[in-house]
Amino acid sequence: MVYSILFISAFISATLIPFGSEALLIYDINEGYNIYLLIFFATLGNSLGSILNYFLGLKGEEFLIRKSLLKEKSILKTKSYFDKYGTFCILFSWLPIIGDPITFIAGVLKYNLKRFILLVVIAKFLRYLFIALIIL
Repeated sequence: MVYSILFISAFISATLIPFGSEALLIYDINEGYNIYLLIFFATLGNSLGSILNYFLGLKGEEFLIRKSLLKEKSILKTKSYFDKYGTFCILFSWLPIIGDPITFIAGVLKYNLKRFILLVVIAKFLRYLFIALIIL
């Protein structure tokens, strides 16, 4: 049950909903739960939340253009920048506040999905590993 709650917390915190999972991870570590499972489920939940953001961006692009919230010209200009620096940007997807929109923008710009998933999992895993190492 502890691991599923952490998974859900990490999933929600990776979406555009303001939420955090780090405090719960720290609490669970201090309670003596298996640190490897905690890091695994936190990483899995957070990564899947970012993948949800990606797909919302991917499918929401047409809606944003239709509602005149985005211009196709702006998307193309940003896409060239993101193609050049997107790898580094996605590695910052673990950051609070700016990380979630980065994953959404990656979807809007149709960033390579396989590369996106790899980078997001690495970034999220390293964040939770760092937090766990600080606690130990």
